[in-house]
This record gives sequence, C-alpha cells and structure tokens, in this order.
Amino acid sequence: MELILLEKVKHLGDLGDTVKVRAGFGRNYLLPQGKALTATADNRKTFDARKAELVKKAEDSLNAAKIRAEKLAGAVIKVHALASEEGRLYGSVGPAEIARVASEQGIDIKKSEVDLPQGAAHTIGTYVAEIRLHSEVTAEVTIVVEAEKA
Repeated sequence: MELILLEKVKHLGDLGDTVKVRAGFGRNYLLPQGKALTATADNRKTFDARKAELVKKAEDSLNAAKIRAEKLAGAVIKVHALASEEGRLYGSVGPAEIARVASEQGIDIKKSEVDLPQGAAHTIGTYVAEIRLHSEVTAEVTIVVEAEKA
C-alpha cells in the first residue's frame, strides 16, 4: 500500500514522503490517525495545495513540544507505593501510575508519552523515564519510588 505522509512518522518518513507500508499498518493506524493519505493523483494534488499549511502545523507542534521539554527538564516525580520491608513493591509502577501522579503534582504528561527503558518499577528506588513529546523531542524525568506508610 502506497501512502503520502502528512507528518513525520518515526522509522518511516517525513512530511510529504511517499512510502510503501503493509496494508494493515496503513488501514489500522496511519489513515485513521490522519497521518497519511493514499497515494493517488488526486490526493497528491490535494497534498501539494495544503503543503504550506501542513509544514506550519508541523513546525508549531515541534515548537510546542520543545517548550514542554524545557519545562519538564529536571523534573522529579515522587511516587508512593506499598512495599515490603525488603523494598519490593506489591505490584509495579508503570506509565499510567506515573502520568496520574505527575498530573496530581501539576505536571502535564499523558501515559502514552511515558517510556520506561528499564520497564515498570518493581522496587523502591530512583528511575529515569523518557517523556516522548514529539517524534523529535524527548525529555528525561526522574521518578522516585518511595514506600508508602500503610
């Protein structure tokens, strides 16, 4: 399936690129999310007419992501979770929990933006999470997992 990308897609291409993808990826992800158009002559003309608008939109979202990254730089999110005396958590601390606690602390993060390179936290300690704000912009946030007083 050939598609015209309407925005930069990681590991695939840039705005305006014509790419070949598997039909399922195109139909189930790129087309419904508005990230691509089918590569027909009519859609190519439509894209060329809207290209300036799409480039401006892409630049605006990149600038907004950079501003958010500056605000998030060096942020520390403290998460309290039930833990044993050895420091093992009863459960784990993952992206959903981090996003919830961050919003309680006044930091605007969606769970889909949180990436934990080491996986979910299962012990008390300090972890580093990458916040993917844009395909080109990430911010590192420190996650401190502390034992909750039961």
